[in-house]
Amino acid sequence: MTSILPDAGPSHVAAPSNSATLRPYAQRCKLCGTENDAAPIAICENCLGPLEPLYPANRRLPDRATIAARPQSMWRYREWLPFEGDPVASLDTGFSPLIDAPRLADKLGVARVWVKNDAVSHPSLSFKDRVVSTAINAAIAFGLDTVGCASTGNLANAVAAHAARAGLASWIFIPEDLEIGKIIGTAVYGPNLVRIKGHYDDVNRLCAQLADRFGWGIVNVNLRGYYGEGSKTMAFEILEQLGWRTPSAVVAPMAGGSLVTKLGKGFKEFIDAGLVTGNSPRVYGTQASGCAPIVRLWERGDSTLVPEIPNTIARSIAIGNPADGPFAAKVMRESGGRGQHVSDEALVAGIRLLAETTGVFTETAGGVTVAGAVALAEGGHFHSDDEIVLCITGNGLKTTEAVSDVLPAAPVIAPKVRDVAALVAERTNR
Repeated sequence: MTSILPDAGPSHVAAPSNSATLRPYAQRCKLCGTENDAAPIAICENCLGPLEPLYPANRRLPDRATIAARPQSMWRYREWLPFEGDPVASLDTGFSPLIDAPRLADKLGVARVWVKNDAVSHPSLSFKDRVVSTAINAAIAFGLDTVGCASTGNLANAVAAHAARAGLASWIFIPEDLEIGKIIGTAVYGPNLVRIKGHYDDVNRLCAQLADRFGWGIVNVNLRGYYGEGSKTMAFEILEQLGWRTPSAVVAPMAGGSLVTKLGKGFKEFIDAGLVTGNSPRVYGTQASGCAPIVRLWERGDSTLVPEIPNTIARSIAIGNPADGPFAAKVMRESGGRGQHVSDEALVAGIRLLAETTGVFTETAGGVTVAGAVALAEGGHFHSDDEIVLCITGNGLKTTEAVSDVLPAAPVIAPKVRDVAALVAERTNR
């Protein structure tokens, strides 16, 4: 592992031979509508708006039975992903469990709670595996031999893991103060891992320059249009796993805002395709109070995002100037949902509540989701007949520091029955 940038120009190699069957779609600007040929570019040259894939209007879409007969991965929905042809890498990512959580439903006062558990996503234990799967395929199709990212942790893990599997070089840039579990969970894959002095936004600005300087595929910079589409598969899976119907509401954490934006897009696409019954669910986005620019944008009711300097233990979602913030706020407003921020103390309690009621150990972003759902319930935003899906996006083993100081110490006793009996009596009488 090294932290010295190579003194080299743009890296271009021939793509693997089977990538000839995989062609990324052209892109269109979300703001001005300008169309662009398929390329590792994410910003419109006309108005500087974000680009997104342009899907052919006449493409043939599968029915429920066709989808259900395919392998259980995110690629069973390949007609809604930004390529023509078959993917060539990361073919087994996706289709994480949707868990019934009756004890959480009682806590929230609703009819049903489901936990969409990407804490066990393959291979790097977060929903970022989904977006990296699409980005890696785009990089291969474009003939790039090096990928990279700016990351607050989970994306670093995913890019390093997926690049290693695909045989691509990777350069991973992270803020210097990330949790040790996420640093180790990236370094183990053998990337070029670099810690940067500053916040995520400083890292992201650097990576925008590096994409141009070295010709790398920075997944959340110049490949962002293709990368973001992978998030839609979480919505698709929820709908299929619920029996091809919509829930009442979905609660998800927000960092850059892309997940909430793409959840809204994914629900709409399956409804428009006639695959599901029910109305589009209300979408609720949650953030930590110490970095909640999207929630505060939603609260103000305008379209101008005000950047913030992060100050929260929820580092995986601590993005002060989120690229998709206005789009996420729009999805929440139009769906009838809202934004909710919670304190660090509340998110730690959320981690413990999820673990104690469902057996799922999540990281700080998941704690924000659960704590946000509790606050929304207490604020009267859920109804007694609601069916709520909580999106859990990362594994708690990555951020054990968040709960290590609040968990009770385990007693140490002799290997004697009487000592255990004394403990049982003590705890029974509490």
